[in-house]
Amino acid sequence: MKTIIYYFSATGNSLVVAKDLAAELGNAAVAAITKTLPSGKKAGYDAVGIVFPVYMFGLPLVVAKFLSLLGLDKDAYVFTVATYGGLPGLPHTMAREILNKQGISLAAGYSVLMPGNYTPMYGAIGQEKQTKMYAAEKLRVKEIAGLVRAKTKNIVEEKPMLPNFLLHHLLYRGGSKMIPNADRDFWVTDACTRCGTCAKVCPVANIEMRQKLPVWLHHCEHCMACLQWCPTGAIEYKKSTAGRKRYHHPDIKAQDIMVQR
Repeated sequence: MKTIIYYFSATGNSLVVAKDLAAELGNAAVAAITKTLPSGKKAGYDAVGIVFPVYMFGLPLVVAKFLSLLGLDKDAYVFTVATYGGLPGLPHTMAREILNKQGISLAAGYSVLMPGNYTPMYGAIGQEKQTKMYAAEKLRVKEIAGLVRAKTKNIVEEKPMLPNFLLHHLLYRGGSKMIPNADRDFWVTDACTRCGTCAKVCPVANIEMRQKLPVWLHHCEHCMACLQWCPTGAIEYKKSTAGRKRYHHPDIKAQDIMVQR
């Protein structure tokens, strides 16, 4: 089965899942959504996976755009995999609706629990809990790979439905429109060494260095890559992130995130 897995990742959770899934499926290609987005049709695959984090109980904006432009063979087995830290939201429902408009069927939507990383609300969880989640992720990916090989259909992992539905409609429907300009609330402390890591890891090229300091360009995904990967912890968001522990997956390096540019 010729397979490709597209991914979007800021702190490495979704990238790890994409890589592990490709390894389990064998000979599956892995490609960054942000690099593939402008290139048009993606044909010639028996199975197509899209791996991404859940933002505001829904799809990252760049992933929604990618899905709206996705061109596939009619018989391809298309599946989504969402990484989430609290509740899975309704990303698979959103993906199905977007794909249906193009005559593409979403066969299945899988969800994988990973350490949460939305620092404006909380700091990174303890190392022991992280380690347990990483071990569970390996087992979960093996399970998903088996379902993909069998081309299992009609799985949508978005339970419990009522909280996910309510939170999605309360937060995503209105709040997602404000995401591109939410970068106005990022700022840098005196700890900034002007290394430019923040600009390099931004998967949507929303940061440029001016006079050796980061400037946000207002087409943000609110992924927090800049904040999480800053080597000195110099990037803050509003007044809520000071003193909170940063997070990125230990098996992923900043250079792995940079390749999405």
